[in-house]
Amino acid sequence: MNRKMNHLVSAALIAALYTAVTLLLAPISYGLFQIRVSEGLLALAFYTPAAIPGITLGCFISGLLGPNGPLDALFGCIASFIGVYMAYKLRGRESRFTALLPNVFANGIIIGLMLHYIFGVPVHPLLCVLYVGAGEFVSCMFVGIPLSKLLDKHQKDMEWFL
Repeated sequence: MNRKMNHLVSAALIAALYTAVTLLLAPISYGLFQIRVSEGLLALAFYTPAAIPGITLGCFISGLLGPNGPLDALFGCIASFIGVYMAYKLRGRESRFTALLPNVFANGIIIGLMLHYIFGVPVHPLLCVLYVGAGEFVSCMFVGIPLSKLLDKHQKDMEWFL
């Protein structure tokens, strides 16, 4: 398979996996106290640039299909794009922990403020940011980092994907 096609297929698989995990775990994937386990897939940015469009598209689709609709899709994919792009840029130069932190901050700030100001969640905006950020922290650090360590061990088997 040529390189461009491989990139496209990988991005589509990542988007589909992100969407499937988000919707499967919908009760904890949306809202103020969200732990979007699928955000742990940002660790794929350490291995392939296909994670950037894959995570962004998956987040957009998950937002459209979720309870908050198009605005969540728009703001969510912007926040996740920032996070996955930064993880890709910081891969190898920073620790995995540090490389995933921009996603925690981007989603915490953008989604937290969206929930408060656009959807009227009756909690102080700073608390909205902290709640969403805490959920992102759990997803990135307790799903993303172990996932990346697992992929390190099996990277040779995954060359077609990564």
